[in-house]
Amino acid sequence: MHQFTDTSTKQTNLADDALTLLKRLIATPSFSREEEQTATVIEGFLQEKQIPFNRLKNNIWAQNLYFDPAKPTLLLNSHHDTVKPNKSWTLDPFEPLERDGKLFGLGSNDAGGCLVSLLATFAYFYDRTGMAYNIVIAATAEEEISGQDGLELLLPELPVFSFAIVGEPTEMQLAIAEKGLLVLDCTAHGVSGHAARDEGDNAIYKAIQDINWLTTYQFPKVSPTLGPVKLSVTIINAGMQHNVVPDACTFAIDVRVTEQYTLEEVNETIQANIQAEVKPRSIRLKPSSIPAEHPIVQAGLALGRYTYGSPTTSDQAVLNCPSLKCGPGHSGRSHSADEFIYLNEIAEGVTGYIQMLEQVL
Repeated sequence: MHQFTDTSTKQTNLADDALTLLKRLIATPSFSREEEQTATVIEGFLQEKQIPFNRLKNNIWAQNLYFDPAKPTLLLNSHHDTVKPNKSWTLDPFEPLERDGKLFGLGSNDAGGCLVSLLATFAYFYDRTGMAYNIVIAATAEEEISGQDGLELLLPELPVFSFAIVGEPTEMQLAIAEKGLLVLDCTAHGVSGHAARDEGDNAIYKAIQDINWLTTYQFPKVSPTLGPVKLSVTIINAGMQHNVVPDACTFAIDVRVTEQYTLEEVNETIQANIQAEVKPRSIRLKPSSIPAEHPIVQAGLALGRYTYGSPTTSDQAVLNCPSLKCGPGHSGRSHSADEFIYLNEIAEGVTGYIQMLEQVL
């Protein structure tokens, strides 16, 4: 009983520390590429816990005290950058406000609650001996813009990971798959001419033919968790004046790719079936998943959680290991005006992560 009480007290204290840290982060602006000050706040938390850490630009990471290179390593990751507040905010986005069991503030839900819960969880296990896994915590930058100076920059400095938990608001449910993102910039080429005469080759009409194919084509392999690959034409531009047949029409395709295909395969299929010139913006943001049979997923299921596939993209996209997206908060509150997280979600996040890892470590 004494050991249980000590453990419970330690978790409660860490949850309180996590809430205090979250308030500090909210009060410190941290737009993507401007996260210097929140990185310093996170350094302060680790210093208070007497945990050595490393910093690369605005990314902070640390490893458990008894790190053993012979053991597999688990990554705990979340981000400390935020989007900019939209014009619908009625509160000060940088004033952490407790009201009606909620903590309001920019980044409170996405993904501050996840980050501080993971940092508290790391502190809980930091000096434990005899674990089956090493643990690395990484608090990273530029997630909101899929930037290259965040987790992607940090990965070459870190050990190879056996698996990862990425903190994003999922109500502590288990997102075992996540769609990747492929953005294609396309140009349909025609021949300019006078609109009043039968001249030219209208690039808009060529683009329409391509778009018709894109709106009707279905990739044959369907993911059991994420469903089909989704194609959306989201931008189109052509023409300079009403009486000139345009010789070019540009359009962009937003492609949400499941784990059934690589980004390269999807790109090649589209290029082979439309007339337009196709240029991918990047082949970086890959789909990700973790087997339902993985011990960390089974640990979550044993706690009464459920699995699902996430349509949104996170830092999982740059990882090359099985990864689980899981964290306190609700995805629907992300990027919303007067963003908040429930106070009890922070405590439940800390306890929930610890309970899952106790079954694995």
